[in-house]
Amino acid sequence: MKYDFTFYNPTRIHFGKKAMEHLPEELANFGDSVLLLYGKNAIKKIGLYDEVIKILNACGKKVTELGGIKPNPSYSQVLEGARLVRENKVDLILAVGGGSVVDCAKAISVSAYTEGDPWQKYWIEFQPLDSEIVPVASILTMVGTGSEMNGGSVITNEDVTIKEGRVFPPEVNPKFSILNPEYTYSVPKIQMVSGIFDIMSHLCEQYFSGDDDNTTDYLIEAVMKSLINSARIAIQNPEDYEARSNIMWCATVALNRITGLSKTQDWEVHGIEHQLGAYTDCPHGLGLSVISMPYYRHIYKYGLHQFVRFAKNVWDVNGEGKSDDEIALEGIAALENFSKEIGIPSTLRELGATEDMLEKIAYSVEEGGGYKKMTHEDILAVLKECF
Repeated sequence: MKYDFTFYNPTRIHFGKKAMEHLPEELANFGDSVLLLYGKNAIKKIGLYDEVIKILNACGKKVTELGGIKPNPSYSQVLEGARLVRENKVDLILAVGGGSVVDCAKAISVSAYTEGDPWQKYWIEFQPLDSEIVPVASILTMVGTGSEMNGGSVITNEDVTIKEGRVFPPEVNPKFSILNPEYTYSVPKIQMVSGIFDIMSHLCEQYFSGDDDNTTDYLIEAVMKSLINSARIAIQNPEDYEARSNIMWCATVALNRITGLSKTQDWEVHGIEHQLGAYTDCPHGLGLSVISMPYYRHIYKYGLHQFVRFAKNVWDVNGEGKSDDEIALEGIAALENFSKEIGIPSTLRELGATEDMLEKIAYSVEEGGGYKKMTHEDILAVLKECF
């Protein structure tokens, strides 16, 4: 382990079919005013909204609601939530939904009592938090982001066409998260596979980055193999509880900080996709998949050893009689084939991008990367390859 680190994660996870039974005991730790945050109508269709409201009422909570959170939550929704927090003196923000709802809850949490413009302070200048943090909790209905056990918050500012992520310190993590895999059954297939590749991409961003061959790499490979196996089962039977529970836990583990320990990390694929999402509003995991393969073919020579390891240890590529380049490219091809196997589109055009967007996207992405620093021209080349 090359780099020193401090690991701390304060989120309490309640996992399984009876996880909701813990909600009343958790609510007892907070005041009476709750902001209930959710997406459009999904939680109402499956009866989860009624179940949560019943528990909140039984616990004597005053409930303020903010529904309609977008799949790419907007800064205007963050400001609306912050206003509701102040006006209702909210003690807990309870996010019910997928990672976007949880991300929005964290953004509201840090913005409600911030002086000045929270977007500029926290998502553009990355200033340290200097205001009251309103506690957040989550009940998960879609998996992928890992937002249920981390401090990440990705927000789209539609006024300036920028989608930006900020990882806040552990104090912003959800205080508790309820994870019942059964709540994910009703998610449409395209959203399920988007979440699956989001998980894979989180693992890849940390794996292909530097300080290779440490304990963390072995952990990442194991989670990848579990994800691949369970994804294939879930595609055939979306209500296979074991497969859906494994996918749910893979998502949490993949971005609760433990799979990034002592790694420099990359995150350039995410940076590119964030701007793609700002222009197209496409599902996050689908954009990541389309961008990943051209990106990895662009950089693999700079981290050749790790790409060879990925091919052999994750995809069981037989290296006999092959060069390292051939093995590495075969591993990337295996990832690409997996993406196609689970039904993810393979071009930006299919995700709503137009050719005139590519240069705008490329030059709005921060230059960076792990094994190779990407210039705007490099990023544009990748986008053209996957258009």
